[in-house]
Amino acid sequence: MNCPVCNRPLKSKKSIAKGIGPVCEKKLEQSKNEPPEGQLSFVEETVLVIK
Repeated sequence: MNCPVCNRPLKSKKSIAKGIGPVCEKKLEQSKNEPPEGQLSFVEETVLVIK
């Protein structure tokens, strides 16, 4: 079975059970907490409005 993100073979039983490798899983978790590229955050937008 391969990781659906990077297509590398999953080796550990834990990764196979989850269906994703540990490195790709961390990257996906981090990307969920970040706004899409080019999107202003609330703080950035507030600063622009105040100026």
